[in-house]
Amino acid sequence: MLSARCITILTALCLSFGSNLDVARATGQWKAGVASVVISPESPMPMAGAASSKPTSGKIHDLYAKALALEDSQGTRLVVVTVDVCMIPMELRKAMEEEVARQFGLAPESLLLNASHTHAGPETRPKRVVLYGFSPEQIAEVEQYVAWLQERLVEVVGKALDELAPAELSYCQDRATFARNLRLKTENGYRMAMNPSGVVDHDVPVLLVKAPRGNLRAVLFGYACHATAYNSRTMCGDYPGFAQRAVEDAQPGAVAMFLAGCGADQGPTMSGSVEAARQCGEQLAEAVLRAIEGKATPVRGPLRAALEVVPIEFNTPPGREELLRQTKTLGGIPRRRAEALLEQLDHTGTLPTTYPYHVHVVRFGDDLILVALAWEVVVDYSLRLKKELASPKVWVAGYSNEMFNYLPSLRVLNEGGYEAGGSLLGYTRAPARLAPSVEKIVVGKVKELAERTKRSADRLQAPRLEGQ
Repeated sequence: MLSARCITILTALCLSFGSNLDVARATGQWKAGVASVVISPESPMPMAGAASSKPTSGKIHDLYAKALALEDSQGTRLVVVTVDVCMIPMELRKAMEEEVARQFGLAPESLLLNASHTHAGPETRPKRVVLYGFSPEQIAEVEQYVAWLQERLVEVVGKALDELAPAELSYCQDRATFARNLRLKTENGYRMAMNPSGVVDHDVPVLLVKAPRGNLRAVLFGYACHATAYNSRTMCGDYPGFAQRAVEDAQPGAVAMFLAGCGADQGPTMSGSVEAARQCGEQLAEAVLRAIEGKATPVRGPLRAALEVVPIEFNTPPGREELLRQTKTLGGIPRRRAEALLEQLDHTGTLPTTYPYHVHVVRFGDDLILVALAWEVVVDYSLRLKKELASPKVWVAGYSNEMFNYLPSLRVLNEGGYEAGGSLLGYTRAPARLAPSVEKIVVGKVKELAERTKRSADRLQAPRLEGQ
């Protein structure tokens, strides 16, 4: 029979072994690498948010592309790339998939692209700016920049993968309150204006990457708000750019990365100047730094990602007679859009009825689900998915992988307004408003992928100690 002293020693050893095993599972099985490259245009060119052919003039600060590469103990990889541009066109996403597969062996689901949506960034959509009356020379400038940008993005992915080293991952969260809802109900319907009582998502999710028991290497953080605090023709990362710089100043040696949230119908309370963007950025940085100083929970593996392109439906597109009428009665962008749709109808005999929409889900064991949705996503999706997905922590990002137009919820579609369809005047890939099925299709696919990644992770999940 064991003596009381032996039992005490064995108990202490078991507790110590359990604690060490918990730490190893939580942190020691990760590798991470981080890198950044400057993507500021080398010469004046059209600015994305201005919808104008006037060239930019100078810069407030440099724009960046940053990459965080993660690898779990089974060798599964994910590279998150954040880009200080307004939009990532589908053609760029496709080209990136091909290049990272060829050069680094990354599968499509292992690459997550996210645009900060700064309106003071370079134009990246050569096909769209045709509607704005850009000259052939200006369209060529946009095409050249996008080709150059692709090279920079592939470069930063490779650099991050080269830097893979043992790391610890943890999650923390705080709040910032400078975002306001932008859908105000009036006698003439919903218009884009501050609505103090409208729905918002003020959460600031933060993923920390540290060297084992060492220095902070990367800070990935998000917020749901349009990057429109700044309003000028000078290049600027807007509040996300200022926030990243402030976090890096406060955490020397760490790379700060902004992952844009579901901010399609959210805007900053301060806007119109460099100082407004700086103040919003500093408020966001303060929330990130509070989160870092607070209690962080370990993020464990295995890492599992799923990406699918699902068709979302349009309403019935306009017929030939309606398009002809628009070409004769409308002017400017609406007329050029009608002309382009009519040309497409003549060439193919039909207009598109669906659009290939990217839904991306990344699961970090039982600890965190990251949902990355394409387009400008209204905040309803974030609020709903954080309630309905079965996970301790759910992080929902918009502006991911491919940017085309607004993704309204069913509520927003029914209410009408700019986000529900008014914004489509600038696009030819959407001949009509989205159908009411859009929210059901997108949320259903997110839940399907979340369950699929869970089943895959469960098969590899190491048994945990009692109480973990």
